[in-house]
Amino acid sequence: MTDARILIADDNKSVLSALQFLLEDMFKHVKSVSNPNVIPHELETSQYDVVLLDMNFKTGQNTGNEGLYWLSEIKKRDPHLTVILITAYGDVDLAVKAIKEGATDFILKPWDNQKLVATLQTAIKLTRSNRKVTKLEHENNRLLEVINQPFSPVIGTSEAMRQVMDIVKKVAATDANILLLGENGTGKELIAREIHRLSARSKEVLITVDMGAIAESLFESELFGHEKGAFTDAKNKRIGKFEAADKGNLFLDEIANLNSPLQAKLLSVLQSRTITPVGGNQPVPVDIRLITATNRHLPMMIEEGLFREDLFFRINTIQIEIPPLRERDGDVELLTNFYLEKYCQKYNKPLVKLSSGALKKLKTYHWPGNVRELQHAIEKAVILSDGRLITDGDFSFNPSKTSTMQLPNTMEEMEQLMITNALKKSSGNLSAAAIQLGITRQTLYNKMNKYDL
Repeated sequence: MTDARILIADDNKSVLSALQFLLEDMFKHVKSVSNPNVIPHELETSQYDVVLLDMNFKTGQNTGNEGLYWLSEIKKRDPHLTVILITAYGDVDLAVKAIKEGATDFILKPWDNQKLVATLQTAIKLTRSNRKVTKLEHENNRLLEVINQPFSPVIGTSEAMRQVMDIVKKVAATDANILLLGENGTGKELIAREIHRLSARSKEVLITVDMGAIAESLFESELFGHEKGAFTDAKNKRIGKFEAADKGNLFLDEIANLNSPLQAKLLSVLQSRTITPVGGNQPVPVDIRLITATNRHLPMMIEEGLFREDLFFRINTIQIEIPPLRERDGDVELLTNFYLEKYCQKYNKPLVKLSSGALKKLKTYHWPGNVRELQHAIEKAVILSDGRLITDGDFSFNPSKTSTMQLPNTMEEMEQLMITNALKKSSGNLSAAAIQLGITRQTLYNKMNKYDL
């Protein structure tokens, strides 16, 4: 017995009895109605897979208008529900007209039992397939909404930021590859999302990948996908980030963290615009717009043999340098007000204000962690605030232009200091710094994220 629900609508009770007798042993639920006026109620209270619909319900009527009317009503209520017409030989032309208006098939009276059952089974599959496609489309739209949910707006009226946004507006509409440069915390991902928002691909996804967070052994699988059984833990087929970003924008953050072999694989994909999943043989074409970012000095890395020059030229059609917060005159106050309002709302606190001394302290601080550091400072101050005024004493950093060295008080502070010194000695070379510290490159990257370095 097939787990399906079938509704039969026909004014001839002999027809209803014959169909009920034939079908009730083959399908789980078969409902017969002789009055078409109950069809709306049936569709509201139950989800049917197929409706068997007569074309004429009144004695002496053979125009088929009633059948066409109820066909229209059924489709209004459930566009994916399959409707099969029951018609006499003389109504074939009418049935063909009804198919043009949304019916799927028709059954001639007297019918062939075997053909009728086969038609119903096909119709059930069609209805369920249509509903599944619609469900997947809705799920995909919800996923797109989540993936493309808006980040904080790009805030800044300084000349430095106006210049950046002028370039962003010019290049966003193109498909040119873009390289974003800037210190940690300057908002490179935020600019990447703004480029996506202004691009012709904005209705598609923006896929963001932190290249430094991907283990080298999983690089190809993460970016290019893998086939089932390609390696020990590959229990299912998986698409990679490139294929997921097809028709959209792909943002590769921390691009300088790739080692030489992985740089070569990435270059090959960018040149061919195809990817081959791990364990697969068939190249898969991908249509993406590439945005990359780094806080490293790539020309120096090229001279040191740490970054491929051909890859640099491939990703660097347009280069945009995001200025550090200390070079954005006037933006500290704008950003401060924005984050004050944001975190007061988040933590259900009355809107607080800064004292003149607190604002002066923020404006004169060097902000080595840039906008991200300012954001965290404001969030902390809002959480700890007891009244409606935040003073300069609520911020613990030293508002001087040059940071002062303090002795570490905890093991974490000592670890952070050692990592900072190692990075300085290695001029930002993560591999060299990791060797100096006696840890793996991945461990170093994780600790840099932990300490926001």
